Amino acid sequence: MFGILLIDKPKGITSHDAVYRVRRRLGIKRVGHLGTLDPMATGLLVLGIGSATRFLRYIEAEPKVYTGTMKFGVTTTTQDAEGEVMAERGIQGLAEDAIRQAASQFVGAIEQIPPMYSAVKIGGERLYKMARKGIEVERGPRHVTVHKFEISKFLPPLVDFEVSCSGGTYVRTLANDLGERLGAGAHLTALRRTNIGGFSVDEACALETASDADLLPLEQALSPLLVIDLDDDLANMALHGESIPATDDGEGSLAILTYSCAFLAVARRTAGGWHPETVMPRDLTISRG
Repeated sequence: MFGILLIDKPKGITSHDAVYRVRRRLGIKRVGHLGTLDPMATGLLVLGIGSATRFLRYIEAEPKVYTGTMKFGVTTTTQDAEGEVMAERGIQGLAEDAIRQAASQFVGAIEQIPPMYSAVKIGGERLYKMARKGIEVERGPRHVTVHKFEISKFLPPLVDFEVSCSGGTYVRTLANDLGERLGAGAHLTALRRTNIGGFSVDEACALETASDADLLPLEQALSPLLVIDLDDDLANMALHGESIPATDDGEGSLAILTYSCAFLAVARRTAGGWHPETVMPRDLTISRG
């Protein structure tokens, strides 16, 4: 069993919890995920099942799109509703137009300071572990890209929004920084991931109903990569790490190699042809012919 599984993660569990539940439900140990969601967040998780885990790195995982709600006037230790309140400020006079204008200033290539309650490692230790000990350390800025940060509803102190961004962007930090920019403070109260690259949460299944029938073929998940179906000799060459002659005039750097229309490998274009970079186990490929 192998393929890509789209899950709609419920609130209150970690991404690792979701992986564990899928392992038990499908009866398979090898399950990996593409991008994490905080326990408070809901929405799309892209999982690799079985040998498909080794191909997760080839999936187009950007942009990531979220909808959410932030509350102005209150800051917390975690920048979301799960943390302790740090400060409360008045928001009288906070106008919708001012929020929209300030949000637009975060669109583009920006720098973010990772929150202390995050999985970032400094000195070999996760920041959230330090934070739980009451330790705060200096964190360097990280470069991320925000494609869209738009306000969809204004019901003060709550404001709904939609964000499209690059991987590694902390949406709760966006909410926190927007609040600071406006002098009111803010924290995230709800977050839902709706899209990862070309995948939509509308295509995802619930954890409690996930089955092998929900698996997407790797060819579909890796679209629009070129697909090259090989004959017996070329398939055996690929399985032994030998390059396959390139007969196309395309410009793509990656291609999917198949054998009898079964997924075989992802290959990279080189001067010597298509070089198999990541190959499926032989018992799942050549034996199908």
